[in-house]
Amino acid sequence: MSHIEINIRSKTYSAVESATSNKVIENLKLTLNTNEFVCLVGPSGCGKTTLLNIIADLDKAYEGQVLVGSNKVPPKIGYIFQNPRLLPWLTVRENIELVLQEGQSVEDIDSLLEVMKLTQSQHVYPERLSLGMSRRVSIIRAFAVNPDVLLMDEPFVSLDAPTARQVRELLLRLWENRPHTVLFVTHDLREAIALADRIVFLSAAPMRVVSEISVPLLRVEREKEACIDQFRQQLLNQYPEIKRLL
Repeated sequence: MSHIEINIRSKTYSAVESATSNKVIENLKLTLNTNEFVCLVGPSGCGKTTLLNIIADLDKAYEGQVLVGSNKVPPKIGYIFQNPRLLPWLTVRENIELVLQEGQSVEDIDSLLEVMKLTQSQHVYPERLSLGMSRRVSIIRAFAVNPDVLLMDEPFVSLDAPTARQVRELLLRLWENRPHTVLFVTHDLREAIALADRIVFLSAAPMRVVSEISVPLLRVEREKEACIDQFRQQLLNQYPEIKRLL
């Protein structure tokens, strides 16, 4: 269900109070395999969030086609935004329960809370959560729908390094237990190496695919900063143009 074929010929935005338009995406072709973890890396403002919105069917104003799975059954898509977007008048658990489908077991929430180390905070309101905890809640909420595809838009961008590392590790635990296709946007090449099966480098607007690089490191190797730094340096040496995309 979670194989994705992306072929966007053109995506433009009309300039405010002007007859001109701004082309954001042009001739972008990308294939994501079932249960593959893919990271998108590209300069700020190149159109990465726009691409996620198109895949999520939140933006229909483009020329091209995006196919998710067989298209016979609408895919379940989980979307984790840069901002956790928790409803402040609901507790952690209530924010998660909000997305459950009728008949879905609440035991799923219990297991997700346990993995994300939030069981003790499930009845707390968002104002009492740290940013790292809020981001963990948003990850649980996306996983709770049992998605075929998970879209993640720089979910750890404002976290300090130790917290980001902890949440990344928890994310991988969830993904390994519940495999599905992941498209993860980041500016951090180290983060992409730590997470991805494949890294897709994108150009400045109008955005297109510049290169795609598989990450051969084993998961156990990615737990070591030295291994990540070594592979990162290999990429920068082999593909010097990557520096302009970070």
